[in-house]
Amino acid sequence: MKTKLKTLMLIALISVSTAGSAWAADVMLYVTRHGKTIFNTVHRAQGWADTPLTASGAAVAEQLGRGLQPLPFVAAWSSDSGRARETAQLVMKNWKNPPVLKEMKGLREVGFGLYEGDLDKNLITAAALQAGYPSDTALLEAFSAGKIQMDRMIDAIHEAEAAGTPSLPGIKSSGQAETYQQVAKRMVESITAIAKQAQQQGGGNVLVVSHGMAITTLLQALGDTSLREQLKNASVTLLRYTDNGQFKIESINDMRYVERGL
Repeated sequence: MKTKLKTLMLIALISVSTAGSAWAADVMLYVTRHGKTIFNTVHRAQGWADTPLTASGAAVAEQLGRGLQPLPFVAAWSSDSGRARETAQLVMKNWKNPPVLKEMKGLREVGFGLYEGDLDKNLITAAALQAGYPSDTALLEAFSAGKIQMDRMIDAIHEAEAAGTPSLPGIKSSGQAETYQQVAKRMVESITAIAKQAQQQGGGNVLVVSHGMAITTLLQALGDTSLREQLKNASVTLLRYTDNGQFKIESINDMRYVERGL
């Protein structure tokens, strides 16, 4: 009887230990910007609006997949935008045992309201004037120099959209241009939910395909404002989610995985 009891206690201890180890495992989040699209090519604003990948954008997504192929992935996520979904599918195209792709609306790009589909120059110029800069070039130079951060740029777009756009005279704001706080909140909540789910299942590598300004907003919300350029298509920003529920930024805008897939 005593021997049987000791055996049961040992099994229980092993079970608790195993469960604790699974919960404590780190999660590595490979947060990727989607491949190049038609609107990227013709320099038009693409937030919630969507266009498919170009041939070169699809090719780069497949290269990224080959670069990541040696790593085992336990989960894969994308926003619900077609360009993010297509990128994720192409990344995993030749993997032997790819995880099932899941979508999350919270991973979307910033919503630009009436500026969706407008020329990038019109969007950035309007934001520049709201933020106190004379031109789109001046605003982008200020961002590169660290004089303005993503939070103010997104809020300037929101403010400009609220007044309507010159290219759509007489049409009132759609009310869908987001603020920085709105984007930061949904991005942090989304990436945290993804990380916690993977952690509960034992940790491991997770593919997350999102969007340029959305990822940059996430980085600022996590306390990093070092990025002074636009995220490259198919670049990887690597986040570690630790056993104490903290995010650590391992790398930003990394194209090495694409290069490995050439």
